[in-house]
Amino acid sequence: MTRSALEGIKVLDLTRLLPGGLCTLTLADLGAEVLKIEAPGGGDYARAREPHYESAEPTSSSAGYIAMNRNKRSLVIDLKDGDGRAALLELAATADVLVESFRPGVLDRLGVGYEVLRAANPRLVHCALTGWGQDGPFAARAGHDINYLASMGLLSLTGTAAETPTVAPIQIADTAGALLAAVSILAALNARASSGEGQFLDVSLAHSALYTYGMGVGAALGPWPVPPREEALFSGGVVCYQAYRASDGWVALGALEERFWAAWCRGVGREDLLGSRYEAAGSPTHAAVAEIFAGRSCVEWEAFGREHDCCLNAVVGLREALDSEQVGARGMVVDAEQPGIAAPIRTMGSPLRLSGTPVDPPGRPAPALDEHDDLRRWSE
Repeated sequence: MTRSALEGIKVLDLTRLLPGGLCTLTLADLGAEVLKIEAPGGGDYARAREPHYESAEPTSSSAGYIAMNRNKRSLVIDLKDGDGRAALLELAATADVLVESFRPGVLDRLGVGYEVLRAANPRLVHCALTGWGQDGPFAARAGHDINYLASMGLLSLTGTAAETPTVAPIQIADTAGALLAAVSILAALNARASSGEGQFLDVSLAHSALYTYGMGVGAALGPWPVPPREEALFSGGVVCYQAYRASDGWVALGALEERFWAAWCRGVGREDLLGSRYEAAGSPTHAAVAEIFAGRSCVEWEAFGREHDCCLNAVVGLREALDSEQVGARGMVVDAEQPGIAAPIRTMGSPLRLSGTPVDPPGRPAPALDEHDDLRRWSE
């Protein structure tokens, strides 16, 4: 039987909702044994997130929770109780990784901070995934994705001058932080292989989002002015990187490179536009391109994009994307068993592809709250 990449790695997950959930989902899909440590009275807030499968076990019926928590186990521990803290330390003594998302200082006040955990297990990799990081003037503040993007200057780059900044439909900072946390954990495990020692990882969601805008940050740190959001390259400021209205919907053109723009121009018979790909939104060139797009349907533009290879796609809805041939071919939608639901449900697959240690979701169903209350299962 083929081994998983992280087979034998034990992870304690003290997080809630998306950032920690996605981080430990990534580790679980790679074969790590992930045990969710949840508070009494409901556990992970994601369990309550709508919508719910009516026939499923009530604490594991949320579609969003199921998608983020396959291949994990669940144990309720009250960290405000002495016996609970002792139980956590017992688990930490044989764990490889602990991931938590408390505000800085919370675990210290509970008596199970990094130094205490390190004393119980010097090999433990402790990843603290917080909104603003462990230090700095914002460290103790509450926040959500929109706050992190706003404070890092990223929300200001969306929309046009006359519009409200556009709220992203995905949690950018949460997602970036989750994945960078997973990368940090893997790096720390690799370092431990030679040093024998674990370490403390300080991952900030806000600064993870900033990190993903590296090229823009690099330009902003130079002597050049930051362009207004309506003029910026990646926020619709130029004609070659835009959403355009077709006759029956919308299409997205991403012809940033000269050869892609040239392929589009030649395909529509407008070689006079070859030198105009970086013309501004609202320019005569923009109006001319918009008029061309309005003359064909989304299906026609999809066919055009395939024929001319010019970075052109129709804008489709989420359901349409999930049912698409491309998503199906990559295994991004999989059938999964979930207790209480008679037929398999469709849920999110994994984008990870490893040739020697394959990822094989969905694996174990998302756990009910405190489903694995026998601590001996951790050592089996």
